[in-house]
Order: sequence, then structure tokens, then C-alpha cells
Amino acid sequence: MLWPMSNPSPLPRSPELMSVGATALLCVDIQEKLIGAIDDHDRVLWNVRRLIDGARVLGVEVVGTEQYPQGLGGTVAELAERLGPVPSKLTFSCGGCPEIFERLRGQNISSILVCGIEAHVCVQQTVLDLLADGWRVFVAVDATGSRFETDRRIALGRMEAAGATLTTTEAALFEWCETAGSPEFEQISKLVREKGP
Repeated sequence: MLWPMSNPSPLPRSPELMSVGATALLCVDIQEKLIGAIDDHDRVLWNVRRLIDGARVLGVEVVGTEQYPQGLGGTVAELAERLGPVPSKLTFSCGGCPEIFERLRGQNISSILVCGIEAHVCVQQTVLDLLADGWRVFVAVDATGSRFETDRRIALGRMEAAGATLTTTEAALFEWCETAGSPEFEQISKLVREKGP
């Protein structure tokens, strides 16, 4: 069967997909004194770094937090140089840094992709608070870790049951990119083809 030779309109973009203009990346507490204890921490760091780099290429807003840096140290150096200054908090939830979310709302951002540590503490409490505050929340499961896999697995299930959408680093990068053939796509493709730890 031959398709008619017409130029049909593309399907509307699904609200289930992240878009560059309406999404921010939130990197939760990826700190020097915590990271070494995280299960498969090299892979978590690698994926967070790729998300930050991809977000920068595509113009996605990137924000981060630190949990009690006086005791837990600053953000891991590789990420700190990419994030710049980040607010500190004592609350486990990033809701303790309301200025972040006020600024994002002022930029008409309505969705947040969350990554970081630990999945069952600061990440989970942040995600649940964001959902309660009306945000559309995505969680990059391969860029989120805990010391123990059981804690991570249960936290991901609880966040999903509460309404968060689970995704992966590669899926997020391609969702933000949306189309092939652009200079940005070439840079995203390089990030995707990197050999992981």
C-alpha cells in the first residue's frame, strides 16, 4: 500500500515527555564524604555528570543542593565545577531550599528530573515534597543511589507509586534533544556513546 503524498502535521508532543523549556535537572547532595559509600557510585557519578553535560548542551536549567556540607563535605569536584555554587540545607528534602523552586517557577518550569543520593532519604523526601507541591517529577534511576540496593529499590518503588515517573539517563538525554540532525544531537550522541565505568 502506498501512503498519500501529503505533508501531515506531526503528532502533538506527549505531556508524558520532558521538554527543554519546561524541565530542570536537580542534583541532590552528591557530596565527597557520602559518595564512596554508595553502591555502584562510579556509575551514579558518571550518569549524573552526563545529565549535567547534556542539560548544558540543550539549555536545560541545572540546580543542585548540599546536605550539611560542614560535616559531609562539598559536592564531588567533577560535578562541583559544572554546578557552581549550590545552596546548603539541613532538611533532608530539598524543600528546605525554597528559593530554588521559586526561581524555577519564575522561569515557567513545571517538571523536574531528580538525581543524586541517597535515594531513600534526601531524594525520596524531595520527590514526595515536589509531587505534593504540584510539580511533574521524573527520577533518573541510574543516576540515583543509596548505600544498600534494597533501600534504593524500595525508594524507587515508593516514588513511582506516589506519581513520579522513573526514567534513565539515556532516555532523558534523548527526550530533551527531541530530534536528530542538529549540532546538539551530535553532542548528545557523544555523551550516550561514552564507555561507562
